[in-house]
Amino acid sequence: MHIIDIPQFIKSHITKRDKSLFEADIAQHKEQLSAHIKGKSVMVIGGAGTIGSSYIKAILNFEPAKLYVVDTNENGLTELTRDLRSNHGQYIPEDYKTYPMNFGDTVFKKMFVNEGPFHIVANFAAHKHVRSEKDQYSIEAMIDNNVFKAKDFLDLLSTHKPEHFFCVSTDKAANPVNVMGASKKLMEEVIMAYSKDIKITTARFANVAFSNGSLLDGYLQRLLKKQPISCPSDVKRFFVSPEESGQICMLACILGNSGEIYFPKLDEVEMVNFKAITIDFFREMNISTVECLSEKEARNISSVMSIEDPHPIYFFESDTSGEKLYEEFFTEKDEVDLVNYEGIGVIKNAVKPSINQIEHCIGELKMLLNSETYDKSDIVKLMKKHLPDFEHIETGKSLDQKM
Repeated sequence: MHIIDIPQFIKSHITKRDKSLFEADIAQHKEQLSAHIKGKSVMVIGGAGTIGSSYIKAILNFEPAKLYVVDTNENGLTELTRDLRSNHGQYIPEDYKTYPMNFGDTVFKKMFVNEGPFHIVANFAAHKHVRSEKDQYSIEAMIDNNVFKAKDFLDLLSTHKPEHFFCVSTDKAANPVNVMGASKKLMEEVIMAYSKDIKITTARFANVAFSNGSLLDGYLQRLLKKQPISCPSDVKRFFVSPEESGQICMLACILGNSGEIYFPKLDEVEMVNFKAITIDFFREMNISTVECLSEKEARNISSVMSIEDPHPIYFFESDTSGEKLYEEFFTEKDEVDLVNYEGIGVIKNAVKPSINQIEHCIGELKMLLNSETYDKSDIVKLMKKHLPDFEHIETGKSLDQKM
């Protein structure tokens, strides 16, 4: 198998940008970024994932004095440390520690209080996959992580205030059609309720090319395991590189005013079709392909293929619940600043409910989830009550039913 340069493939065939979308903004605000990061203590939650680790690399360029990373993925933390320590010229503060723990656990709170204060805190611990909403149990776990734990953490931050707090969101929070997007929209409202008391920002951005668990990252796994490829033929997405994902989060965290939502300035023409990426990927890998009419046919071919045979691919039209065929970063109700940054837009008028309103909403959700007589439709109905723009697309099919 011919190994390709993934970062270069992203530039050439996905983002089609030779340099970072945010390079000019980082250069313009370099002194301000350095003043707020150099010598400071940093806590990154969910730092073993693609976006969290990219944020860490972005912020390490400005030499913080202390970096603590928390993630439930112990293997991911190990790889993060190996990656950082293997990079030539990589700055790592002397006080660097990783902790495999959940940010909702008592031991995390003990560590956070005893090892602080932390000047910069960023939270990337989130359920991010639309596939993670197949039934009431998966949805409850998603809401618990994306909403309930976020609220509890903000209560902790209220008595241990950082200079900057960032919590990652998603483009799917704009006019959400799936529970994941709705949970992140609700998370946005939770953090905005605290934005008068704590300096808080967030960012919505596009698909991160070859991020952990993504469709494109899965191609590498399928090839290594001699398994077929399955890809939607009708879905277009905006993309940023892993490097860009960390950079926009850093810029939002450090430069943003409390209550602002950042997003990348991308035009509709920059959306890329997954099928086109797939074709380009196999062409760059020098692997011929054969298009199949079903998953079964693709599996049958892969079971007997040799290394010289064409690789089976099954292209299908998307028909799963919560799938949006297009992406948007803001709605017509949003007041958007497209002037202040070269590569970033900013939503200035995000909804800022009172903490009492948030507690009422969370109270109703917890009451429903504790009733043990609810199903997926009951949760969707209650979330629609608190998020009027939430229009759930239910087809009765989950991504877990596909390859």
